[in-house]
Amino acid sequence: MSDVTVVAAERRVFIDKQSPKAYRALLAAAEAAREAAAEAGLDRRLVELVNLRVSQINGCAYCLNVHTRAALREGESTQRLGVLPAWRDTELFTARERAALALAEATTDPSDAAAQQDAYALAREALTEEEISAAIWVAIAINAFNRVSIMSKHPVRPTPAV
Repeated sequence: MSDVTVVAAERRVFIDKQSPKAYRALLAAAEAAREAAAEAGLDRRLVELVNLRVSQINGCAYCLNVHTRAALREGESTQRLGVLPAWRDTELFTARERAALALAEATTDPSDAAAQQDAYALAREALTEEEISAAIWVAIAINAFNRVSIMSKHPVRPTPAV
């Protein structure tokens, strides 16, 4: 394989730019999910925790970069962000946050029926039906953005500290 062929094979299509109409529809769906979360009473920090946990599971560097900065702007602590992958093993998260994180994980990997059942049971104890729905919609939206960024290989560039 020539160097030119290798470079062409490694370069990704930025599908958000290639298909802007589809991307605008995804943006509108994400905005509707954020509005549903706000109307349900889920604060922006909790939404960012869901965005981050889903992005961690999916390994989306671009979305992790974007949503870590957003969480910090919303006042999230570096301690909680650092232990987010192990949220079950700490006492740092509220019952509402734990329920939303469990739903986010179940939405991201829906193949585990037992985990879904456990997530819903936890959610029923801590969240209203409106909050459950909103948390799931937030997780669905960030899952879609993760796939756009992963398949496009959106770059993460150095930025100044927040």
